[in-house]
Amino acid sequence: MAELKLTAEIRSEFGKGAARRTRRANKVPAVIYGHGADTVHVTLPGHDLMMALKTANVLIDLDVEGRSELVIPKAVVRNPIRGHIEHVDLLAVKRGEKVTVEVAVHTDGELAPGANLLENVLNTLTVEAEATNIPTSVTVSIEGLSAGAAIHAKDVPLPAGTALVTDEDAVVIQVLAAQAEEPTAAEVSDAAAESSEA
Repeated sequence: MAELKLTAEIRSEFGKGAARRTRRANKVPAVIYGHGADTVHVTLPGHDLMMALKTANVLIDLDVEGRSELVIPKAVVRNPIRGHIEHVDLLAVKRGEKVTVEVAVHTDGELAPGANLLENVLNTLTVEAEATNIPTSVTVSIEGLSAGAAIHAKDVPLPAGTALVTDEDAVVIQVLAAQAEEPTAAEVSDAAAESSEA
């Protein structure tokens, strides 16, 4: 996993007014916590942070006034209307340290022929991985699965060094038989007309 570098500034102003001024300057308020240390309040460059967060479970090497701090995003607050980032909680991590994160589940392959429906019961799995080697996602094959088949958490292949935290018997994906659609009133009357003509 690549590390991204960002520069953080220590934040000394707090409250809604200060947060609004920070966002107007295209910066994002954030907090760094972890390892029993005091919470550190910082601001981050808005555009660079937005680009960094496009990578799931991104590892960020923060320059905090000349001191390097490895962090991963744990909570991102976005504006519900505009979608821009309003606040980020960052967890301080160390190289070699194990962390618990959510990883996206992707599927690969085609279902068996027939009108079957794929249901993603879980879109993410909780896993434990080394802080500098967190998978961005996991992929499971659905090739040839037919109605009634299910893939459990324990069946999802994980990268080396990654351990499953989600209950191993939890259903991640299941294949459902497509329901036959009820005929419309027009189709029923057409069928009746055809049978009366026969």
